[in-house]
Amino acid sequence: MDVRTELSEFLKTRRARLTPADVGLPTYGGQRRVAGLRREELAQAAGVSVAHYTRLEQGHTRSVSPEVVDAIVAALRLNQQEREYLHRLVRPPRAAEQPATATATADVRPGLQHLLDSMELTPAFVVGSRSNIVAWNRIGAAVFGDLAALPPQRRTWSHLIFLDEAFRLLHGTRWWHVARTHVAYIRTLAAQHPQDTELTAHLDAMRVESREFRRLWETRDVAAWTNREYVLQHPTAGELRLAGEWVLLPNDPGMGLELCVPEPGTPSETQLRLLTETTDRKSSGQGLRAKDAADPPAGPAPSDPDRRAARLT
Repeated sequence: MDVRTELSEFLKTRRARLTPADVGLPTYGGQRRVAGLRREELAQAAGVSVAHYTRLEQGHTRSVSPEVVDAIVAALRLNQQEREYLHRLVRPPRAAEQPATATATADVRPGLQHLLDSMELTPAFVVGSRSNIVAWNRIGAAVFGDLAALPPQRRTWSHLIFLDEAFRLLHGTRWWHVARTHVAYIRTLAAQHPQDTELTAHLDAMRVESREFRRLWETRDVAAWTNREYVLQHPTAGELRLAGEWVLLPNDPGMGLELCVPEPGTPSETQLRLLTETTDRKSSGQGLRAKDAADPPAGPAPSDPDRRAARLT
């Protein structure tokens, strides 16, 4: 990520959301030439000089104190995630300070895989810091799709959300919300790991391959993610409502565990039980299909990919 450019564009987009009335400034008649606040108006609302703010918006951060950043945060009406994001852009972590990332060929400890496999009613995934899906369990594949059938370089949440039609249909009318939230979250990852060349390459590829990803990326929205609600339209199980919880794995740097849990006693729990009963138990945990699924088209059988590696493009 080019932090200087990102800082400049982020401030411009946040400034464009506001009007003088939003920050208590008078609105004079006549047509405004720019959308949102002018630089001088934002500087006035923040109590800083126009020259000081202009240098910051141009990406010059050397003389900017945390107090000045917080004054700009208040003037721009930023939420907590946006505040943290702006501070991170102004003071990007040095290489030695950046959070650890999972390598593209990260291994999953046997004990962690056994944990996944023991969760028969809980779709679960190990996810790397580049949205790459490193490991999963049987019910996870039964609900979200046969991940083992995908090339490792496309086994990411980004690819599934934006480039997999079946995955899009699974989310139904909530797809756009899922897509917007994902892009906002992965932007925060890019700020945490500005020198991660594989993550940068992944984001560059997604902007080329998906017009929708590129459109959402340009909004420069940011969001932290710890939990979310899934409302899925499964082709055989019907509607599934699952609570997605995100758990960091401190002993596995750069990786986290996503658990998708139905509320006890609900139709979703019942449908998950039925789905496990109709799953081909001979299938590997690397991917599975329902017993009644159609046979794959004729042709050479795909090789069994290593679910522990997911190199991004």
